[in-house]
Amino acid sequence: MNSPEFRLDARLAKDTHFLLDAPLCRIGLMDDARFPWLILVPRVPNVREWPDLSTDHQLQLQAEINAAARVLQSAFPHGEKLNIAALGNVVPQLHIHVILRHAGDAAWPAPVWNTGTRELYAESEAAAMAKNLRDVFASAIFQERLMP
Repeated sequence: MNSPEFRLDARLAKDTHFLLDAPLCRIGLMDDARFPWLILVPRVPNVREWPDLSTDHQLQLQAEINAAARVLQSAFPHGEKLNIAALGNVVPQLHIHVILRHAGDAAWPAPVWNTGTRELYAESEAAAMAKNLRDVFASAIFQERLMP
């Protein structure tokens, strides 16, 4: 599903740590240590909105969103609420935020956008977090959820 014309928006590249390429999406860890937060970007060129995707791509994207949500729930059992959103007001390239929230987190109960000051991961923290999340994604149950 990857296309040679696909280009990740520079802001998304700057704001995330690469985790993996799922069948459709590039999955990254948002560089904000306050929240378990994944960003999924369909590797389809020139896609701004969900309806711009084919029906098959929409179904695959939904499967990957569900898998990402379950990965966060598995990796962070203290989570209480999933926030899943595709806003795209600042970065027009279609991307999906999957954020695991809990009472008392840095923004609770408000949205995470424009709340407080972003706390960047130290390089070693980002690497450890990425490895942990990749390991959960690699487990058999999550591989089944990612595949078409």
